[in-house]
Amino acid sequence: MEVILLVDVKKLGKKGETVKVNDGYASNFLIPKKMAVKKTQGSLNMLNHQIEVEEQKQEELRNNALKIKEELEKIVLEFKVKPQKNGQMAGTISYKEIEKKLKDEFNLVIDKRKIIDKYLINAFGYTKLNIELYKNVIGVITVHVSEEK
Repeated sequence: MEVILLVDVKKLGKKGETVKVNDGYASNFLIPKKMAVKKTQGSLNMLNHQIEVEEQKQEELRNNALKIKEELEKIVLEFKVKPQKNGQMAGTISYKEIEKKLKDEFNLVIDKRKIIDKYLINAFGYTKLNIELYKNVIGVITVHVSEEK
């Protein structure tokens, strides 16, 4: 019997694939557990529709990421920090602070875990950080740390 997998099944196939299995395995295990449906013209049409919807969703996410990338290039996040007696910066600017400032001031929600560069911002001046917004869409944000007088 040919079935269309609704989920990934170990040692059998990935979601959306059509595979040939024994009748008993399909009717007693895969179909009752809603892991697969019998291959018919109706189920093929349903699968094609689901694939189209998913492609549209992914395209929309990609376009949204490209818009955010353009906005990020224009933004310079300003942080004021008190210097130590020797003139160096006290502490660091965390990714959580960057995430919060983007949300509060620019209404951009970006997960701090999406920041690719994993180094500390612990010196005065400008720092550029790469953020992965979507697959192969990388935005660059500029962080400026200056002395608080």
